[in-house]
Amino acid sequence: MVNRWADRPEPKPGQGTLYWHVLFRDQPQLQALAAFAQEKLRTFSGLHLTPKQWLHLTIMAVGSTELFTPSSMEAMIERARHLLSKVPPATITFSRVLYHSEAIMLRAMPIGALDPVSKAIRDASHSTTAEGEVREDDSWIPHVTLAYSTALQPVAPIVGALGYELPMCEVTIRSLDLIIQEGPERLWQWRSLAELPLGSS
Repeated sequence: MVNRWADRPEPKPGQGTLYWHVLFRDQPQLQALAAFAQEKLRTFSGLHLTPKQWLHLTIMAVGSTELFTPSSMEAMIERARHLLSKVPPATITFSRVLYHSEAIMLRAMPIGALDPVSKAIRDASHSTTAEGEVREDDSWIPHVTLAYSTALQPVAPIVGALGYELPMCEVTIRSLDLIIQEGPERLWQWRSLAELPLGSS
């Protein structure tokens, strides 16, 4: 594994980054599963654990707040609200552990369960940045990150401690948040600009 932030560009002072995230503040079963897994990872000094309150599944990284005016951001939120109202809540499960060179994650299953959410958000986001409707990103793997790597280190001991499969956890996603991240990613200076329900129409 490598240091995720070794060569990663840092935001400029006062610059924010926008993300559409699923947050799990009301999903104690997933919080418990993450805590169980993170306890096994605490002995490794080269890992940065995701804080409990910010466990998340990224639907889309929108980009810098500099791309938006207050009115265009409000237009994106309202477009997303309209599109998400037609998307029913999605039930997904977590059990499979994924290992990336920069992170350790829980895979969301079944495959394709969150595609309607992703399409609604991408259409809403790009309709306000003059890029039009976006096709599905085949490389997108919905996941929840348990820990980020902060060092060059072998993965085998980590896999030995955590394994590839955890007890299955089922959650139903009923809302989505537009999050602004201020400053470097690892500082977790996040705040929610909007929480939008799924399937409210």
